[in-house]
Amino acid sequence: MHGPALSGWLLVTLCAASGAYCLLRMRRSAGDERRTAGGEAVMGFGMAAMALPVSPSDATWPYVTVFGLAALLGLLGAVRGGAHHLHHLVGSLAMVYMAVAMASPPGAAGAHAGHGAAGGAGIPLVTGALLAYFGVYVLRSGTRLVPAAGPARAPGAAGAGGGSLGGGAELTLACRLSMALAMLAMLLTL
Repeated sequence: MHGPALSGWLLVTLCAASGAYCLLRMRRSAGDERRTAGGEAVMGFGMAAMALPVSPSDATWPYVTVFGLAALLGLLGAVRGGAHHLHHLVGSLAMVYMAVAMASPPGAAGAHAGHGAAGGAGIPLVTGALLAYFGVYVLRSGTRLVPAAGPARAPGAAGAGGGSLGGGAELTLACRLSMALAMLAMLLTL
């Protein structure tokens, strides 16, 4: 991903922090939740690497390999009945798509704008579909983070999700939301 350096470094920080949180979550979890957290950690760190403003242009194959394998694992998880694995599948395929689109040689049809081409990278219909998917995911996740109207709690009272770092579904959802927002930002730069 190429663009203004500050934006790139902010995305790197956001995605790496999300990946680190997912590693912590993975450490405390077991079973399917552990595998989900591991997949999200790979996605977070991979997105951080792809968002580096100084990313070498010949590093496409590691992204394609890692996210291709992550897509395969997402597909296997979805077949076993995990609906959230479908989101992992879409995210992994989107990362493969962006890596291939960014690797287009300068001047080629669909070459990445950061590599000197006049137009955007990728296939506009695919990019648009991915933008729509992640846009809906962000809006849906964001509304789930809005607190429900109810009786006011006393300051310092513990909520259902706990208040510790790494505790509660809200922090996990916020982590997923931040990675989806980063995905939107990366797709917009294609």
